[in-house]
Amino acid sequence: QVQLVESGGGLVQPGGSLRLSCAGSGRDLSTYTMAWYRQAPEKQRELVARIFSGGTTNYADSVKGRFTISRDNTKNMVYLQMNSLKPEDTAVYYCNAWGISSGNSWGQGTQVTVSS
Repeated sequence: QVQLVESGGGLVQPGGSLRLSCAGSGRDLSTYTMAWYRQAPEKQRELVARIFSGGTTNYADSVKGRFTISRDNTKNMVYLQMNSLKPEDTAVYYCNAWGISSGNSWGQGTQVTVSS
């Protein structure tokens, strides 16, 4: 059983930065594909960034060049550095872990609000 807990969300002005953290427990997540998703009000949940066990990363076009996903396998942690934030980045951000045997696991989400 994988448990994920996100932190680091909050209110930030346009152009500002936030760093989200995801703490994993219950399994060694070094072999898992880890990802950040987000869901804005009345919109579908969408993939923001993904990092595979080998370190390869994928990003949504809307965040390329602004967001960076990283992982620290020694701490079972995943991070999302978000720079140059825009109002359209406002959403609940969810940490996701996918493993061959355990499938998808989700955190409870952390709210990010970009507003002046």
